[in-house]
Amino acid sequence: MTEPKQAHLKKEVAPFEKTDLKSSVRQLVNTLVPLVLLWYAAYYSLSISYWLTAPLVLLTSGFVIRTFIIFHDCCHGSFFKSKRANDIVGTITGVLTLVPYQQWKNSHAIHHATSSNLDKRGVGDIWIMTVEEYLSASFIRRILYRAYRNPIVMFGLGPIAVFLVQYRFNRKGAKRKEKLNTYLMNVLIVGLYALMCWAIGWQSFLLVQGPVFFLSGLLGIWLFYVQHQFEDSYFENEDEWSYVKAAVDGSSFYKLPKALQWITGNIGYHHVHHLSPKVPNYLLEEAHNATPPLHKATTINIRESLASLKFHLWDENGKKFVSFKGLKKHLRLAEAAAQKLKPARPSLQGK
Repeated sequence: MTEPKQAHLKKEVAPFEKTDLKSSVRQLVNTLVPLVLLWYAAYYSLSISYWLTAPLVLLTSGFVIRTFIIFHDCCHGSFFKSKRANDIVGTITGVLTLVPYQQWKNSHAIHHATSSNLDKRGVGDIWIMTVEEYLSASFIRRILYRAYRNPIVMFGLGPIAVFLVQYRFNRKGAKRKEKLNTYLMNVLIVGLYALMCWAIGWQSFLLVQGPVFFLSGLLGIWLFYVQHQFEDSYFENEDEWSYVKAAVDGSSFYKLPKALQWITGNIGYHHVHHLSPKVPNYLLEEAHNATPPLHKATTINIRESLASLKFHLWDENGKKFVSFKGLKKHLRLAEAAAQKLKPARPSLQGK
């Protein structure tokens, strides 16, 4: 894609960079009201049977994800026209999802500005090593990377490590406004949880909020992970990196069933979101449908997305992900190709 075409593509999406107050308020109502009602229903069901509580907990977790999408839009300033309104709603929804508003707003902006840039990894993204980096890494670093990429660690320990621990602390180099917001949100979260424990008892609170927290955290990490981890994704060094190509080629179109698309706030249209973060979530599908070049983005469904679990290392030469298991085969093929390119040894005739 040439630079003029890239600029034109951004212009095509620009008309959808508009917030609609009615749509935003409607989404707040149809997200937060069901969230509260479902949480209460899950609590009430404890007195009947936990077999009834379990599906209610799963539904509640889905609405926590939808709440996070509102938080996400507020971070981009795309949910309301008013910055103040975005900050207030972003802070409230951040408390409900355990994510510090200012901290995540700043780190996520860096993620958008550097996504798929091999020279600017490390802030707001998943840890990715190239084949070359992995082969030259120390034994300890390899073990740490393998552990990090293990699904049990990433999706089992990940929600606790990220949402419960990491987000309670300020980032290194954070400015005063960001730090104060993190402190404020920690106080609000502790206050809310203490109030709930006082009102219904800590055992009942944990029986509902524990699985809701874990499932929503797991699903949140999965959605973030899967939409950049597909076999022929896009990664380049700074001198060859393109913002538009990173958005369209480095982010997938995660085609979900309509019910899941709704509960996840259209975040499956991740290529559109990365191209233009100012498009509110409720206009992402419309922007995609109205822009034919975006239809060429890599489309994956739920079954196909499971393959991303085996993509561990980025091969800069082959421009694709490879697995740890497939690394040896990959190296053998590379070595065989190199052998073929070697010039033939000179003949020893006449000696």
